[in-house]
Amino acid sequence: MYSMRSGMRNLCLIALVGMFAGTTVLAQEKKPDEAKAQPPAAADANKPAAIPKEQSSVTQHTLALNGQTIHYTATAGTLLVRDDKNQPNGSIFYVAYTQDGAEAKSRPITFLYNGGPGSSTLWLHMGSFGPMRIETDSPKATGPAPYHLVPNQYSLLDKTDLVFIDAMGTGFSRPVGKGTLKDFIGVDEDARAFNRFIARYLTVNQRWNSPKFLIGESYGTTRSGALSYSLLQSGIYLNGVVLVSSVLNYNDEAPGLDTDYIGSLPSYAAIAWYHDKLANKPADLPTFLNQVRAYARGPYAEALWQGANLSAVQEDEVAQKLSQMTGLSVKYLKEANLRVSPSQFRKELMRDDRRTLGRYDARFEGIDMDAVGATPSYDPSDTGITGAFVAAFHNYLGTELKYSSDDVYKATAYGPDFKWDWKHTPPGVRGPYGQEKWPDVALDLGAAMRENPHMKLFSANGYFDLATPFFKTEFDISHMQLDPTLQKNIHFGYYPSGHMIYLNVDALKQLKGDLAQFYTSALTP
Repeated sequence: MYSMRSGMRNLCLIALVGMFAGTTVLAQEKKPDEAKAQPPAAADANKPAAIPKEQSSVTQHTLALNGQTIHYTATAGTLLVRDDKNQPNGSIFYVAYTQDGAEAKSRPITFLYNGGPGSSTLWLHMGSFGPMRIETDSPKATGPAPYHLVPNQYSLLDKTDLVFIDAMGTGFSRPVGKGTLKDFIGVDEDARAFNRFIARYLTVNQRWNSPKFLIGESYGTTRSGALSYSLLQSGIYLNGVVLVSSVLNYNDEAPGLDTDYIGSLPSYAAIAWYHDKLANKPADLPTFLNQVRAYARGPYAEALWQGANLSAVQEDEVAQKLSQMTGLSVKYLKEANLRVSPSQFRKELMRDDRRTLGRYDARFEGIDMDAVGATPSYDPSDTGITGAFVAAFHNYLGTELKYSSDDVYKATAYGPDFKWDWKHTPPGVRGPYGQEKWPDVALDLGAAMRENPHMKLFSANGYFDLATPFFKTEFDISHMQLDPTLQKNIHFGYYPSGHMIYLNVDALKQLKGDLAQFYTSALTP
């Protein structure tokens, strides 16, 4: 879960204190659009951290899945990564699930991670494709404990081994030796660390000849774009990449640009459709959204392009059409100069009902202190699931995976020292624009697909996601500069859910079916 599409989308977490395996664990959860600083560590920051041994806790389990019983090994542990001088500078925490008795040369392996940047991977781990899944009341707010973990009937363990990785500074992943957090917190630094972790995992577990996949969510898709090309440069060719709720290009939000409004319009229409806010609600959502896409890239884009030169007659025509598609009033749309941000939309659509909508998943409804504000005071799709996921993960880690540590498990890495370096130079870019302030890793992904033309790409999108709208993803992927012969390697999936697609169990079932077909396709010569 959770992307940072710009500096205004920093995520922070609610601090929660739990006990497991006799160890006090502090878990921090996120709140959107802000970063809450944590107190700095008391230890001397200039003193090299001790280099721990690589360690693991290994347990045996079974999962009944699709009519078969899968015997698998769960390994929760750490692996060391090294700097350019071949000195250990980081210890990265992971949990791997591997099917017993399978041949490594034919058994696929998938590396999974969340985003942030600065988020641990407990969200994908506890909600998506692992062997166990937390039950929630989504799209209603999930209540307090006790929570329920259930065998995951939509796990990918029947198709691939799974390795869930916590980014540096999150989970139990920490700099060691002379390494510092700064060495890891940046687009390029982060991709380099994941590259070295994957190479280390393949070596330790003798999996170099296994088919290899990546699954990243949110900023994890940004990581996958940069990482796919980084791995290729290291001789690690991927069979496939799965993007869940994508953000690939961060260069669309500069002042004066209208890309954000155009890219969000189909999501607004889908959300208004879901909440029955359309005067003449279309029967079929996909057909309706195709019409909205055409209007967004055509008349709406043309109108915004005119800026202050748009005539009053044209403004009225566009406002009328937008009102039909979004459920917002003509008056509000004209007062907004036909430009409504996601935060404004979340407050305005159900203002008369005194309800707000979730940013990550607009199916969730919230209640603000009043109904007069311009934007919501919180994200109900964040607060509605946080407690369940954090508590479930800590309980699972101690009771099922038998992993304990004297260290603090961090759900995020946010703090005064967490300053992400966004600079990134895509492959093949030349001239003064080679290194932009914000990254465009769609170009990395395109380069990886050109140089490894067998690699397949699957883009999974939630209709009701306002953090990473699906129409923007379509734009970014269509601008990877791919030859038409490679377009057949790209597949899209759309689901009646939000950013965390798996919060809707029906959507998770559909996604599992789509990915099962995708893996079969990617493994077929």
